[in-house]
Amino acid sequence: MKKTKLFLLGIGMGAFPIWAQTAASSSGAGNDQSAAFPDVPVTARNVDKGATKASADGVYKLSLLAPVDYPVKLIVAGSNSADLVGGTPGLTGTADLNQPQAHSQASESDAAKPASDSLTWRGITIYGAYDIGLGWVSHGLPENGYNYEGASLVNRNGYEHRFLVAPNNLQQTGFGIRGKEQFAPGWSVVFNASTGINPQSGLLANASKTDIVNNGLPRSSYSYAIDGARAGQPFNDEYYGGVSSEKFGTLTFGRQRSLGTDVMLLYDPAGGSYAFSYIGYNGTMAGGGDTEDSRWDSAVKYRITYGPAHLAAMYKFADGNGGCFSASATWTAATCTPETAHNNAYAGDVGASHKKLSADIVYQHYNQAISVLNPLLGPQSVTQSYQSTTNSINTNPINGANLISTDETLYGIVTDNNAILGTVKYTWDQFKIFGGFEYIWQNNPHDPLGVGASDQGGYILSGVEDNNLDTEKILRVWWTGVKYAYDSKTDITFAWYGQLQNNFRTPQTCSAAAGYRASCAGALNEGSLYANHHFTKRFEGFTGLAYSFVYGGMAIAIPHGPGVPYLHNSNFAPVIGGRFTF
Repeated sequence: MKKTKLFLLGIGMGAFPIWAQTAASSSGAGNDQSAAFPDVPVTARNVDKGATKASADGVYKLSLLAPVDYPVKLIVAGSNSADLVGGTPGLTGTADLNQPQAHSQASESDAAKPASDSLTWRGITIYGAYDIGLGWVSHGLPENGYNYEGASLVNRNGYEHRFLVAPNNLQQTGFGIRGKEQFAPGWSVVFNASTGINPQSGLLANASKTDIVNNGLPRSSYSYAIDGARAGQPFNDEYYGGVSSEKFGTLTFGRQRSLGTDVMLLYDPAGGSYAFSYIGYNGTMAGGGDTEDSRWDSAVKYRITYGPAHLAAMYKFADGNGGCFSASATWTAATCTPETAHNNAYAGDVGASHKKLSADIVYQHYNQAISVLNPLLGPQSVTQSYQSTTNSINTNPINGANLISTDETLYGIVTDNNAILGTVKYTWDQFKIFGGFEYIWQNNPHDPLGVGASDQGGYILSGVEDNNLDTEKILRVWWTGVKYAYDSKTDITFAWYGQLQNNFRTPQTCSAAAGYRASCAGALNEGSLYANHHFTKRFEGFTGLAYSFVYGGMAIAIPHGPGVPYLHNSNFAPVIGGRFTF
């Protein structure tokens, strides 16, 4: 019997945020040395119900095969189907579709049946990606060795046009290891450990450090400073283990992507790309209102699929310390009241697929969410009220003898966040059409944090604001876009993103004449267009552009002070580059 091999290639490290972050593609040949299946339908079911056709030489491509925790059935007309591992980034597998194949439970941690060139041994798979390009920005800054998000989005400190080496455009450069080992019929242990790297410097991705290296410097001397979910941890993406059952689903514990991040990667037309996706670059949507919360430490996650429906639930246990505060400007041990960390969180996801249509709804709640204001002006500018070290409760400047140094520390705004997210995707011939909307509401925390409270990655806060919001802050984030499969190797993607913010200032006197603050209503928008082409199974090139702009209150950086306006309220960012995956 003639054998036909189909190669399933999941691109890269996983969908990284604000991840940045990207979904994967699948390409392969429906032929061997003596036979081919030209022009036959090829379908990956349980992912997006998407389908394509093999070319004259049997080559096919399935776009946007993203990370999933449920089985994927690969079907080629005229041959037997095969149950394969789900759309796991970096996955390389082989299925002989002329012969029956045993079922394989899918999850982000699952290892594929190894192909002859895969990096899989006894159920353990090593995977990774290298993504880099050359870009130009109309209003940018010098790159930072810790920055992993590139320079495409409008930045309030951006002041000049410049060429730069652009890291992590379609996805995060980095590597990981995952595995699956069956210990009883239908039951397996699973694990995954992955991390991101700046491909220019070789440093671990570290948003907190991008701020810290700018602390105390004048604004004109800044390099890129960001807020994000990676803070230089050895495994700054995910690090978890658990148990998987073919019948009862998958339960994992550790540092894991939030459910909002999982869904965003599946329904973002740009797959969470840092260069071309606002919701991938910024992370506010994936984190349910805060970009640091696109990944949860000390979290348990459960997923199960039943027919066309899938369900997920997630819970984060409180961790870290809460610091302390004082009503006095001269702090002492006697006047500093200790606070406790209450940063637990929970979320749920309900979704389903029917033929070419799929949809998900996610709810997320996070207590004591921290948004970092970057960077601190520090000791050189302690008189600047909008970035001085302040009391966590009443924002009084802390200038006493035991002032917590701004060296190696951060300044954060603390809120309790709620978010509900709805997404939809539809496949029509060579087109995939995407849409999503998220409603986020934030309030001052029920349990405040104090100066010295811990943030992600072992960093601490030398300044905290718990009363940042005069009234409830509401964000509305939406996006739409389309991905067009030009041929078996080339995709063209267009996406548009928007974010609207309410006026949470009291009294509401915001106007162009009176002057805006960050607490005034405003908006941020970004559009992108790019193409990527697979030259080989593991290497692809891409080129495209993004344009983003802000107005109203969104164009002012800091509430509760005179504000730090954007130096320029727009950014135009074309880029060309390549991505290699293994």
